Amino acid sequence: MPRAFIFPGQGAQAIGMGKDLAEAYPQARAVFDEVDEALGEKLSQLIWEGEAETLTLTENAQPALMATSIAAMRALEAEGVDITAASYVAGHSLGEYSALTAAGALSLGDAARLLRLRGRAMQEAVPVGEGAMAALLGLDLEAVRALVSEAAQGDVLAAANDNDPAQVVISGQKAAVERAVEAAKGAGAKRAVMLPVSAPFHCELMQPAAEAMRAALAEVEIAAPKVPLVANVVAEAVDDPARIRELLVEQVCGAVRWRESVEWMVAQGVDEFWEVGAGKALSGMVRRIHRPAAVRTVGSASDAGDAAASLKA
Repeated sequence: MPRAFIFPGQGAQAIGMGKDLAEAYPQARAVFDEVDEALGEKLSQLIWEGEAETLTLTENAQPALMATSIAAMRALEAEGVDITAASYVAGHSLGEYSALTAAGALSLGDAARLLRLRGRAMQEAVPVGEGAMAALLGLDLEAVRALVSEAAQGDVLAAANDNDPAQVVISGQKAAVERAVEAAKGAGAKRAVMLPVSAPFHCELMQPAAEAMRAALAEVEIAAPKVPLVANVVAEAVDDPARIRELLVEQVCGAVRWRESVEWMVAQGVDEFWEVGAGKALSGMVRRIHRPAAVRTVGSASDAGDAAASLKA
């Protein structure tokens, strides 16, 4: 059965994530230890015992979510499930770094340092209060693009995340996002809600962060992934390291084409998706994109054992 391993993005973080994986699998514990060493601080202590508000800070959430995903991957490997059990890997925004680390294209230490920098650079790209994001529910991408075109009025405004057939996230200057939210209610949206985020991700306001990532990625070795990455900004598979490097830079300002990415994988024959890491958000999106898909979450020690057993059954 062709399957894809998919890796969650920001918003999935929760205090305590990955702790039972670290307690059950020495290989998972080693992931958190290595990330702590790479960052020169006890990020694991924040993840397991800290304040949710501090974990949610972009510079903390991004490496923390990656660490939890790779800990879950190491637990799967301990149970005999290699990354090559998947035909493709994909990740939602920062989840691409998790996917690339799981597939052997990035080292764990490099991924942690890159995501710490990425989080800080994205936070610092726009002064607090000047940007915003909102989720529009019940409108497809075409309808949202029309709405964005009307509401922009010369400001920066973009469809940032095309998550599933009825959930598109917009991003840009705060006034423009607020105009779009009001307009969405009259355009048939079931809900239009401002998101509690600290910066307007995946729009052109992130250009300073993209330049910071361009410089950082130029210093990092990227190998060919053991299985192809379905990249956010092109919604198809890539495995050339130079192309992956370019796409990671483009991804900072570019849209997360998650719906199209899942549709592309389904068109290649993928009918099973394993969400590796914290939360279940991507699993819900996959179900809404392609209802017949089999979906499994691997975020705990019991999940890892159950997932491995499913392949042996």
